[in-house]
Amino acid sequence: MTAAAAALALIPARGGSKGIPGKNLQEVEGVPLVGRSVQAALASTRVSRVVVSTDDDAIAAAARSHGAEVLRRPEHLAGDTASSESALLHALEQLCMDGPLPPRLVFLQCTSPFTSGEQIDQVLAALDAPAVNSSFAVAPWHGFLWRGDGRGINHDPQQPRQRRQDLEPAYLETGAIYAMDTAAFRAGGSRFCAPWQPVVLEHPGPEIDTPADLALCRALAQAAPR
Repeated sequence: MTAAAAALALIPARGGSKGIPGKNLQEVEGVPLVGRSVQAALASTRVSRVVVSTDDDAIAAAARSHGAEVLRRPEHLAGDTASSESALLHALEQLCMDGPLPPRLVFLQCTSPFTSGEQIDQVLAALDAPAVNSSFAVAPWHGFLWRGDGRGINHDPQQPRQRRQDLEPAYLETGAIYAMDTAAFRAGGSRFCAPWQPVVLEHPGPEIDTPADLALCRALAQAAPR
């Protein structure tokens, strides 16, 4: 790995969760969600360091057991209203006290249990283009989108019905992987540092927001070929 390609993987994983209590410690295939994110980061050929930011002792212990460093997040950055960006910026400020930061940052969310090292590499590779400061994972979306007031978003319902394959290509942000130029992120404070580049992943897997999502991911993991 060249110094230019080296990336720091940051995984925010707070203890509180209203939708699914203890969400980041819930297991899929016997591995807690935070552990699955750490494993994916360690499998990336472009990640040189993996750090979990948390306010929770049990999450910290799980992260360390899977090979990550742990950074304690202050309470005021661990509430329901705290942004992921605030946790990332805090982590970078703490880590830079130990020496220079890697030139690239990849932000991973534990709610995407099927993220792979290869996918992380794909999203980071988009930053190789000189004009790109940030990139993020998206998945192809082939359906008809509507607003709540009945207006079409990617189609006109007053026109003859299009075939799905004739719709303008659309992509859904997966929420799993965001990569950034470290300096650009610190300057702007947003995961979307212009210019940005979506990176299409064909099979990103579902994201966990509800107990039903968690049950689906467990079933998919159990059914996957071994």
